[in-house]
Amino acid sequence: MHHLPRPFSIPPWAASGLLAFCLLTAGCLPGAARAAPERAPIQLAVDATDLAHRVLQAQEQLPLPPAPEARQLKLSYPRFLPGAHGPYGDVSRLAGLTITAAGQPLRWQRDTVDTHAFLVDVPAGVDRLDLRLQYIAPTRRSNERVSITRSLLNVEWETVLLYPADTAASTLRVHSRLKLPPGWQQASALRGPHGHAAPAADAQGWWDYGETSLETLVDSPVFAGAVLRRVALDAPGTAAPVTLNLLGDDPAAVAASPAQLEAHRALVRQADRLFGSRPFRHYDFLLALSDEFGGIGLEHHESSENGAEASYFTDDWDRAIRARELLPHEYVHAWNGKFRRPADLWTAHYNQPMRNSLLWVYEGLTQYWGHVLSARAGLSTPEQARDRLAGLAAELQARCGRSWRNLQDTTLDPTVGPGHDPEWEDWQRSSDYYDEGLLLWLDVDTLIQDLSHHQRSLDHFARSFFGSPPTPHADGSIRPSVYDVETLVQALNTVQPHDWAGFFRDRLEGHDGRHLLDGVERSGWRLVWSPEESRYAQNERGGSGPEGDERPQDLAFSLGLRVTSDGKLDQVYWDSPAFRAGLAPGMTLVAVNDRAYKPERLAAAVTANRQGQGQAPLHLLVRDGDLFLHPVIDWQGGLRYPRLERLGSKPDRLAIIYRAR
Repeated sequence: MHHLPRPFSIPPWAASGLLAFCLLTAGCLPGAARAAPERAPIQLAVDATDLAHRVLQAQEQLPLPPAPEARQLKLSYPRFLPGAHGPYGDVSRLAGLTITAAGQPLRWQRDTVDTHAFLVDVPAGVDRLDLRLQYIAPTRRSNERVSITRSLLNVEWETVLLYPADTAASTLRVHSRLKLPPGWQQASALRGPHGHAAPAADAQGWWDYGETSLETLVDSPVFAGAVLRRVALDAPGTAAPVTLNLLGDDPAAVAASPAQLEAHRALVRQADRLFGSRPFRHYDFLLALSDEFGGIGLEHHESSENGAEASYFTDDWDRAIRARELLPHEYVHAWNGKFRRPADLWTAHYNQPMRNSLLWVYEGLTQYWGHVLSARAGLSTPEQARDRLAGLAAELQARCGRSWRNLQDTTLDPTVGPGHDPEWEDWQRSSDYYDEGLLLWLDVDTLIQDLSHHQRSLDHFARSFFGSPPTPHADGSIRPSVYDVETLVQALNTVQPHDWAGFFRDRLEGHDGRHLLDGVERSGWRLVWSPEESRYAQNERGGSGPEGDERPQDLAFSLGLRVTSDGKLDQVYWDSPAFRAGLAPGMTLVAVNDRAYKPERLAAAVTANRQGQGQAPLHLLVRDGDLFLHPVIDWQGGLRYPRLERLGSKPDRLAIIYRAR
């Protein structure tokens, strides 16, 4: 558990991360990550044409320094992936591994403890290994994302390679090529062999990306498909240009209107005005619009992987935000997370564990600015932004798990690893550093405004902390600049003096949530309850979710449950009226007051049982497997949906924060 140190200083793990960073960049890192000696680049060729079986076929030529004696070489399959913040590299999807030298098969065995490591017996004099392996992508939706369909695919390079263990990724060079189906186009931050956009495929369908460091390659995924539309978001000739790459199952999915594209151009302009500089050579939004291809939002330094519904441009654009805060969030990561990076989240290679103590900055501050930039760019209206803020404020206020698990502890959630979806999310908590981080940084922003008598805001911190020109590597790629808690606090004090160390300690380590809504109220609004959902919530709930799942009927703040149209209890809140009646997630609501469940019937029954109305409690029929239950809920508070209400005694700082610069 990583609590903030008292007093704030560089903790031992952060200091060691800074030391590793300095030693690595000086070329003298001992032990944990070795700088690779000068040698020929790794050759990596990936065939992505087997769409029927969702399999990527990879061939890798791995140069070795010759040795006069036989030796054992350790190769690693990437495990701790940037942006995932934890051990999300899935080695179980690696298959068909063969390793040869000069045409002769070599014996290999998996490390019995570190299953992402492969030990290879290399004969004397061998100077190159030839590897063949496959990445077996998911073929159907389950808990895993579909990354290959008949019309779209996503190549993440870390899934199709092995590299010498304990070697700094920035020092390994890789020449990569990718074979796509006939007629397909690709989009990536990778450029061709001479630094230009990747040329058209050769006669065999191979795209040549030239030579990069392994670090840059893993940070530069590829989206590809038969339907690709490139939209420049800058004027011609702009330095560090930004491109929106739209891919879809058919041309209709990428047929954005001029007004919709202008909102994305405005996002780029508003980020420029917030940060003051661009910490990349070029930037590519990779946006796949499909109901088959899996949803994703993953940051990279010069691109982002984004997957949304096919209706992104066509469904309720003026009425619902849906996925439109996704691109702003990932774009902000180019500054916050990729260029400026917490020291304990920087690692030399992909099998060195990351530490997540500053995810409330990396993700929480990014969540805040993604929300704000959406409104400033016109991707959402101020009303929609306020309604979204009301919803997440209410959701976080209902996090009763705060009584035992504070916000700082939730930053360890990715380290627990994949596959641990909580049954009782509000009690167990999970990645709350995103949305509670948003409220935390709204608190910071409004407090700076208060203390400075409206002369300064968090925008000033954005420019001073994230806007400094980046330092490039010799190959032109951008070197991350690391920081720790102490550096962050000092930077905030430069913008506005305050006890920021104590401020963060109270909010990160506390268990009572008493400061949770300080930023909302300081901004001139307060959380209230309405018997009707906001237009924003109605429209957000009106479509399908990011993976095609229906959005359930929301009675979270009255009965304490969310239920799908077929009666499945999607979520039950800990210690809520539904919980106390014995309900749990996964049960099925069959009937309400002796009539078959319908959303409107349940809502009407809740309304009829309001305090003072003299109506009977709710009599439910619930199925739990083969067992039928008859719980009774006597909730008399009626329907409750969150809204923000103006506090007339205070200035409307949300209007100022959301206003375009």
